[in-house]
Amino acid sequence: MSDEDRRWMRLSKFTSEWQVGFKKFLQNVFGGTSNEETAPCPCTRCRCMSCRTQKEVRTHVALRGFDGSFIQREGNGQPFLVENENYSSTDEGARGHADGTHELISSLISSVIHGEVIGNDEEEPNESAKKLYRLLEEAKELHPGCKEVTKVSFIVMLFQIKCMHGVSNSCLEHILRLFLLVLPDGHCLPTSLEKVQKVVRDLGLDYQKIHACVNDCVLFRGDYADKDNCPTCGESRWKETGGTEKDDPIDSDCGKKQKHFPCKILRYFPLIPRLQRLYMRASTSKLMRWHKEELVRDGKMRHPADSLAWQHVDGEYKDFALDPRNLRLGLAADGFNPFGMLNVAYTTWPVILIPYNLPPWLCLKQPYWMMSMLIPGPKSPGMNIDVYLQPLIDELKELWVQGVETWDAKEKKNFTLRALLLRTINDFPAYAMLSGWSTKGKFACPYCHKDTDYLWLKFGSKHCYLGHRRFLPHNHRWRRNKRSFNNKTEMREAPQPLSGEQVRQQYESFEQPKFGTTTKKRKRSEEHSRWHNWRKKSIFFELPYWEKLLVRHNLDVMHIEKNICESIIGTLLDINGKCKDSEKARLDMQHLGMREDQHPVVENGQFSLPAALYSLGKDEKIMLCALRTP
Repeated sequence: MSDEDRRWMRLSKFTSEWQVGFKKFLQNVFGGTSNEETAPCPCTRCRCMSCRTQKEVRTHVALRGFDGSFIQREGNGQPFLVENENYSSTDEGARGHADGTHELISSLISSVIHGEVIGNDEEEPNESAKKLYRLLEEAKELHPGCKEVTKVSFIVMLFQIKCMHGVSNSCLEHILRLFLLVLPDGHCLPTSLEKVQKVVRDLGLDYQKIHACVNDCVLFRGDYADKDNCPTCGESRWKETGGTEKDDPIDSDCGKKQKHFPCKILRYFPLIPRLQRLYMRASTSKLMRWHKEELVRDGKMRHPADSLAWQHVDGEYKDFALDPRNLRLGLAADGFNPFGMLNVAYTTWPVILIPYNLPPWLCLKQPYWMMSMLIPGPKSPGMNIDVYLQPLIDELKELWVQGVETWDAKEKKNFTLRALLLRTINDFPAYAMLSGWSTKGKFACPYCHKDTDYLWLKFGSKHCYLGHRRFLPHNHRWRRNKRSFNNKTEMREAPQPLSGEQVRQQYESFEQPKFGTTTKKRKRSEEHSRWHNWRKKSIFFELPYWEKLLVRHNLDVMHIEKNICESIIGTLLDINGKCKDSEKARLDMQHLGMREDQHPVVENGQFSLPAALYSLGKDEKIMLCALRTP
């Protein structure tokens, strides 16, 4: 390749001459080769020392530019092709999405530069897609000669650092001023934090601050947006200390305007723009159809699409299942202490959404987790979590009933995107918060509901739950085994879980309680006479399809395995506070007339507990602790 032929490589990548020359370059290098073949990447980072696929070379060079030594080298217009036998779609997904939001934005910039998302002869994108593409199309080099970083990618990386390390706005403002001092003339970095935040908003990476009642009664939105006091408990919306959120009338004592800061803030991340972004990149848009076009149906469970719950939705809502681009989502929620191991009693509740349309090697990867909201502490919202879920439910209803116009970069057409919340995933306490069925008391089992076989332990002062043998086959020998259980045979049928229609019928038997931590609790006499364990009517039943779903709430196996494992190990090793074989447990067995060989023995006025079959000696405990898993 002559110097004249390589002249376009030195031009700005935003010129039409560079784009035409780069397309010809890719055609010469890869020609009609398959996607599995690679070539040395001539970008400034790889410098022809790493082999990449055509897609990766296109992205790298578009973002970083050509390496200077490559431009000067003679006879390198046709880099050798290397067939990568180990290359697979799994590897592509792992590499392509490992860097999260920054990688997604970078790929979008590359796609816009090469005209892959907007075709000249195709339908035009909707307004939201046009706005994003226009922003990416105008993405300039951060400063003249900077081939690796654009204005947009720099801002995205800057905000990632802010979020990862808890950088305050004032600190970020000072960092921005420092960059403005050291960057060379001609840079395009915004001169203020407000302008930086505007770019973030245009990218759809912004969130909403919604004020909440300090007692979790209501959100100050909609009809309550301008209220200064909670309509339920009367508590003030504002803290007494100074803040920056709302100007009050002039203080009569000092003659100055007072500012107030809200007591609680829900940080809500709008769902619809992020779902639309999944289709603004052609490669991701193709992956969103995987469950329909590439799923192998061989009777094995590899993906949620293999489940009966997914197939049940296909049968109930055939118009929804007709378009594979329609989304099915999972919702996960759990509390954690943001202060780590510090002795601070504080609980924050993130709510995460997961798009199940993606292949199994991608749908549970962190770049595709969607933070829906961050519920503030210091305490768990408990049954009041429905108050905070209302903005999400409103968006989910819109996505189901009306749908939203969305640009499909693969088809280069607009389509109406719809979405369905397929299930929730949580541990047992969160199950109660989301479903409304309390997982405590005599009817703690949501599967058995009113048919829960419970027993109050006199010495343990808690409920225990029997009847698990009902789920065994009818001819199983344990059904007739009295001695090992409760001295009774078990011939009853297994209970059936409540359907969505039955749940609605039970909802009619009680009034929806008022939300908030100041509401009165039920009297103990009412608890004894109640035939169900409902504490509220779940907000999820506002979704038109919720009662038709086969399985609405799923338990997180990880938590169950961890707790059971801790109990077993704690009992085997006789760990104080973890062992379930206590004096109270033996007294309860004696009171119930079960397992006489385990009853406490009284000698000289002192209790002694006979050794159980699973009791381990010192040497055996050492052997157990010495076990190593692969």
